[in-house]
Amino acid sequence: MNRKNQITIENMPTLPYAIEEAVNRLRVNMSFLGEDVKKIMVISTMPDEGKSFVAMQLWRQMAETGVDSILVDADMRKSVMVDKYGLKKEDGSKILGSSYYLANDIKLEEAVLHTQYEHGDILPNNDNVVNPSILLENHKFEEMLDQLAANYRYVFVDAPPLNLVSDGERIGSLCDGAVLVVRGNATPKNIVKNSALQLERAGCPLLGVVLNRVKGAGGGYYYKQYGGYYGKSYGYGKGYGYGYGYYGDKK
Repeated sequence: MNRKNQITIENMPTLPYAIEEAVNRLRVNMSFLGEDVKKIMVISTMPDEGKSFVAMQLWRQMAETGVDSILVDADMRKSVMVDKYGLKKEDGSKILGSSYYLANDIKLEEAVLHTQYEHGDILPNNDNVVNPSILLENHKFEEMLDQLAANYRYVFVDAPPLNLVSDGERIGSLCDGAVLVVRGNATPKNIVKNSALQLERAGCPLLGVVLNRVKGAGGGYYYKQYGGYYGKSYGYGKGYGYGYGYYGDKK
């Protein structure tokens, strides 16, 4: 990859220990998925469930531990990644991004950005589009994911919510599996089940469920059904599939 596209992520938050450890457990579980699982979609059912946070922090931890990883922003309708995390190229030039690459005749290395994490690259979206389905259905998108998978151990794809648009199913059909982020005490279980069925219909294995923001009676956030206490914000429970959470009928 061309090292000219160097950027600094200026607004990467420092996480409390409990949250950092929860993300670390998710990262470790990735090692049990096998060498054939490289392209991993991180998705939610509805907006504001924390999927982009999970995708960013999982990618960051992988890079920090020396695992070559890239984060692809495939939420081309309402992405806020560039502004939220303060992504700026060191030479002051414009960030091209995923939608620009797919819509224009440029090389992939011109769009991929190299961060302060030696083993972590990123392909954000800097130009939101009204109808990205045309870009996602083009063979160039599939070729892009395959090319990235050949260069990195993991390709994490931040995708739009399943319940809003069909983009997630298209992206999932090209990935080796999905991590579904669910907001506790907010997302109805029948809708989560429907998301699992959508992934199955797309041929995208559900690797696990991240249960996010589960609030207990005492005001803390924890896994009510699973017993794993992780402090005040984010937690990951014991197990569906490879052990990130549960989306079944437990009450």
